[in-house]
Amino acid sequence: MATHWLKENGITLRAPEPEDLELMYAMENDTSMWCAGNATLPYSRYTLRAYLEQSRQDLLSERQARFVIETENGPAGMIDLADYDPLNSRAEVCIGILGCYRGKGIAARALQLLCQYATGRLHLHQLYAYIPTWNSNSIRVFEEAGFTEHSTLKDWIRSEEGYSDAILMQKVNK
Repeated sequence: MATHWLKENGITLRAPEPEDLELMYAMENDTSMWCAGNATLPYSRYTLRAYLEQSRQDLLSERQARFVIETENGPAGMIDLADYDPLNSRAEVCIGILGCYRGKGIAARALQLLCQYATGRLHLHQLYAYIPTWNSNSIRVFEEAGFTEHSTLKDWIRSEEGYSDAILMQKVNK
């Protein structure tokens, strides 16, 4: 029986298309999500359009792979494999969900799909994520997907309120 690596339970992970420009624009410029990552400036449509045109979605050469999280109601967000390290067979996982889709289990289902794909098809030994300690929803999603906390990074993320800690979560495949 054929395995459908990137589709299950009403969720599909697919490569970004030119039509996803507005989704990417909304997500990359949602300043409420900047505190969980490294964004410091907004992205222009021009820059994002160039990315969509130039990206080959080649994990080996680009060291990342971006996926649109598609639901029956349309795109709900994005999930990425980033900082891919082929020598040590690991990659970072990053998830962003549009506000109107949060709290509906979409991130959890997308993460499960990505984990199955990363281990079953890409044969990655380890996935990891850095999650702000205040983001209990994300921590729970990653725990449910089999990630465990391995360390707390003190004052890892700076925001207007000051510095906050982040948790390094890992899923090591035996």
